[in-house]
Amino acid sequence: MIIMDTTLISTIYSIEPVMFCITQFSPRKVVLLKEDKAPREKEQVEQVLRDTLGNFVEITTFETSLYDVVSIARDMVEIIDEERAHGRRVVVNISGGRKTQALGALFGCYARNHDVQRIVYVTEEDNELIDLPILSFGISKTKKQVLEELKAGEKSVKNLAVKIGISRGMTYNHIRELRDMGFIDREKLEITSAGELAVL
Repeated sequence: MIIMDTTLISTIYSIEPVMFCITQFSPRKVVLLKEDKAPREKEQVEQVLRDTLGNFVEITTFETSLYDVVSIARDMVEIIDEERAHGRRVVVNISGGRKTQALGALFGCYARNHDVQRIVYVTEEDNELIDLPILSFGISKTKKQVLEELKAGEKSVKNLAVKIGISRGMTYNHIRELRDMGFIDREKLEITSAGELAVL
């Protein structure tokens, strides 16, 4: 049996949940998500981790948005893809940071659900490790194509049908279902931020 190295990707606010995850998963690498111009407290947490574990664990940071959930998810996909390309298992801790950052990290995991081994949350009160479900956006290849064309700026159902290679009736069905899922705006033929997450 081949034992793969583990990478822990973590939002960061305080050191406790990150250290708890490091002791639980023994990663070879830790990627800390942080915003540009991080507050001094976060810089101190990062430095303590480097000083304490830097000889045993590779600690890197990845600057991402603090509030743009789609951008954060896109960055998570990039990190996950990079770590999997190096043959590493991926564990994600969403305990720290702003809620928007945690949500973006979570949605990035959903976009790469087959490449993430675990998603965890560590409670502040008693450091209890809670495993979160590894979900997917649950859309077919054709629905994903519809969303990708809308994201590229297509506004015509007729053109969508031609580009995707399905009938107009089927295109309308996919649009209706995607609207019901919240991936297409109810009023206009435009992709929503949820739809952008689904096509990462």
